[in-house]
Amino acid sequence: MQSSLFHFPFKALGSACDIQLYSSTKTQAQHIANLIIADVLRIEHKYSRYREDSVLTAINRVAEQGSSIQVDEETVALLNYADTCFQQSEGLFDISSGVLREVWDFKSQVIPRQKQITAVLARIGWDKVILAGDSLSFAEKGMQLDFGGIGKEYAVDRAATICMQQGIQHGLVDLGGDIKIIGPHADGRPWSVGIRHPRKKGELMSSINVFRGGVASSGDYERCIILNGKRYSHILNPKTGWPVRGFSSITVIAEQCVIAGSISTIAMLKEKKAKSWLKELGVSYFWMDGKQQTGGSLAVD
Repeated sequence: MQSSLFHFPFKALGSACDIQLYSSTKTQAQHIANLIIADVLRIEHKYSRYREDSVLTAINRVAEQGSSIQVDEETVALLNYADTCFQQSEGLFDISSGVLREVWDFKSQVIPRQKQITAVLARIGWDKVILAGDSLSFAEKGMQLDFGGIGKEYAVDRAATICMQQGIQHGLVDLGGDIKIIGPHADGRPWSVGIRHPRKKGELMSSINVFRGGVASSGDYERCIILNGKRYSHILNPKTGWPVRGFSSITVIAEQCVIAGSISTIAMLKEKKAKSWLKELGVSYFWMDGKQQTGGSLAVD
């Protein structure tokens, strides 16, 4: 039976989202889209730092007290992945660094003083968090966790899994620019994925053809402070408390979206060491630096 392409745009995770599926009937496609949207909203509610009833809020209540809490299997898996990222990045990818928001307010356009940053740094450090089975403990009071670096990408991969479980072989899921391609177009063509220009709003700096896999970008264009012509990125180094410098944007393709997302973020945090690290990993990537020069294995000469 011939399949057609169906679009299902929706809003979640503070972003415009889109599901594109090839299906034999609209009824089947709508059913699968409904399953995906329900799961994305479930993950958003579960790990939101804005909801009083979320799992993350419950975790952060005990983190504030320097106490412990039992967590469910899904949360343990996310925490274990965060631990892997922390180890692989030599401490640069740290889900306890969200407390830096207390001194970095990107809406105010005010640069914090070093004294303020130093005071917050004492409450950062995944190595101060102990995960033993389903028990999560905090050795320091006043800490916080934030799944912002992996939560949305995890939701993308979950959505793609739902599609495949329902028999979908061709389509994509896009949650605010974090993308998982389930398989090529029904006629075998790859999907063309646009890479946002970090300096020119609404423009693309490149597009890449992808048959399957996860695509994610990290950059300094989402939230920043510009003072006296100097740009301060919202991506903060958990060791220094200061914004990263060097790259405007890094896009990565990997088998899973959560892997692509964490690699692109770690690469931004590695600054000058990013290019050699990405090359060593052997992933497909594209970068733009502060001078708007581009490169990477996906760059077109």
